[in-house]
Amino acid sequence: MRLLAALALVLAAPAALAQGYAGLGAEPQEGYAEVRPDREIRFPEDHGPHPEFRIEWWYVTANLEDAEGRAYGLQWTLFRSALRPASSTGGGGEGWASPQFWMAHAAVTSADQHLSAERFARGGIGQAGVAGVPFSAHLDDWRFESTTPAPDAPFAPLHLSARGEDFAYDLTLATDAPPVLQGEAGYSVKSDLGQASHYYSQPFFEAEGTLVIEGREREVRGRAWMDREWSTQPLAPGQSGWDWFALRFGDDTAVMLYRLRQDDGNHYLTGNWIGRDGRSESLGRNTVSMTPLERTDIDGRAVPTHWRIEIPSRDVTIETVPLNAQSWMDTSFEYWEGPIRFAGSHEGVGYLEMTGY
Repeated sequence: MRLLAALALVLAAPAALAQGYAGLGAEPQEGYAEVRPDREIRFPEDHGPHPEFRIEWWYVTANLEDAEGRAYGLQWTLFRSALRPASSTGGGGEGWASPQFWMAHAAVTSADQHLSAERFARGGIGQAGVAGVPFSAHLDDWRFESTTPAPDAPFAPLHLSARGEDFAYDLTLATDAPPVLQGEAGYSVKSDLGQASHYYSQPFFEAEGTLVIEGREREVRGRAWMDREWSTQPLAPGQSGWDWFALRFGDDTAVMLYRLRQDDGNHYLTGNWIGRDGRSESLGRNTVSMTPLERTDIDGRAVPTHWRIEIPSRDVTIETVPLNAQSWMDTSFEYWEGPIRFAGSHEGVGYLEMTGY
């Protein structure tokens, strides 16, 4: 199933895959919606899908500990990609004629293990999908959904679950903090050419539940972070991948940073400084420094797993280290994704994602 689904995706857009990581830098065909700075993000509607755009994702990561203080990381991701523009009615076809393609990733990381799984589905047949009100996202039995299935139910608390061959997890995520708009009011620019996405986050989930690794169940609790992003062309053609950080500070502020690597070496840096009250201050490329300190060999790839991050305007100088430097996602589009901790001027935990290596 994995091979057939991946082959279907490649055959649908062979030229696109040559343009940046996973084809995200390819210029889309006409008919998709355009990311615009004047589009207002609305809740709860925008928790749901946007089939008029080419790609979007629902992304959850968590830094957890068990009763003995052992650290773990957790990932749950659902991607929607349109194989062709949807019709003006919003669907573009029913059943197997739907142009929507779904892919899900799940992973669990400990100090000595990184376990991951991948699933695929075609839209329109009920195997995968997302609803905004009440919120529900699923692919097969992997689920991320509001715990109160009433039409006027609040977004949180939420139930999160997935399983792979050697792992499973079942968590509740709760928060009283509002969602955070990334970039400028949710309009997140990705390049000097103007590629952009609509992007918001919920960095302040408190998580608790159970985690199973190779048959052993553990009670865990910690912090979780959700990202929501949708676009039609999120990368410029010359961008080969990105280095993305989600950082939770001890004083309950948060920082999102990413570096989009460009072939000419003029990398695009940006991010946001986030308060628990939902206020978000954009961090421009000249206000942030992200420096790789140490690389890890992963099947012949030199992947930068230790970093120094400096934000002079906030008196931040920190160094990040991974829980497990071998946190490689061996999926159809491979990447590094895992929990980190940091120390220096500030201490805390977070997640690092790196693509295109």
